[in-house]
Amino acid sequence: MKVVIAGGTGFIGRSLCRTLAQHNHQVTVLTRHPQQAGARLGQAVTTIGWDGFSRGAWERTLEGADAVINLAGESIADARWTADRKEAIRNSRIGSTRILIHAIATLSKRPRALVNASAIGYYGISGDRPLTEDSPPGSGFLADLCVAWEEEAVQAEALGLRVVRLRTGMVLGEDGGALPRMLPPFRMFLGGPISPGSQWVSWIHHADLAGIIEWALVTEQVRGPVNGVAPEALTMREFCRTLGKVLSRPSWLPVPAFVLNLALGELATLLTTGQRIEPAVALRGGYKFRYPTLGAALAEILKAPSRTGHQVGAAV
Repeated sequence: MKVVIAGGTGFIGRSLCRTLAQHNHQVTVLTRHPQQAGARLGQAVTTIGWDGFSRGAWERTLEGADAVINLAGESIADARWTADRKEAIRNSRIGSTRILIHAIATLSKRPRALVNASAIGYYGISGDRPLTEDSPPGSGFLADLCVAWEEEAVQAEALGLRVVRLRTGMVLGEDGGALPRMLPPFRMFLGGPISPGSQWVSWIHHADLAGIIEWALVTEQVRGPVNGVAPEALTMREFCRTLGKVLSRPSWLPVPAFVLNLALGELATLLTTGQRIEPAVALRGGYKFRYPTLGAALAEILKAPSRTGHQVGAAV
């Protein structure tokens, strides 16, 4: 399958490119820095320059493509959510998706499928209620952003594409995402949950997220929202206890919510609230998770030995 990716040089994109290339898909990545991207992604991936707002690069690259994956967008967690920052986040996601759809509309032969990124922020603050893809959207900045983002992507259905809206949770890996930021306190015996500790963490190993995306690409019956999370959601307290256990470190020093609020402002809500999300579509559709439990996922990422002396984290 010939696959074109925007946002392929980020944490999730790199993992996805590796997976698709290993499985003999022909992968092309649109990027602002094609030479650097080529060095990072390897010779199996073609990189093409794109400034993020040019339809021309899309139109040239999409000719003959079977599918397109849109992961492009400013990082949500890199800085305080000022008014300007919110606008940049919103424009980078909705704007790039709109340009993509306009470019597809000009093609005589269009891709068959679009996988467009979204996030479980779609569901808003939801307490203990388990949520599936059928659950309604919530409220707040992230929920409103995800709703608008998905509405833009759905426009491709009118052009004949099968559209998958990928709602990702906390993606775990060794070279990006939240996990590397969490490790130093634990390794210094200062780790602990972020208060209140009862908020839910819906996470996924980066290899399973790449696997779900590939599964969605090749499975014609998959369309609409797909939750990119593992089957085992945990509370923050349980998540940090498991992380401490894998690292052989205690999880005893809670991080007060007010400290995060002072440091991060509204952005702190990403850490102090959560959603209990179930991957109902993936499970119902037959996707087999390699790392369905947090202990196995963290052990593979951190290369922690199991009690038998072997590496933990084999496919299950």
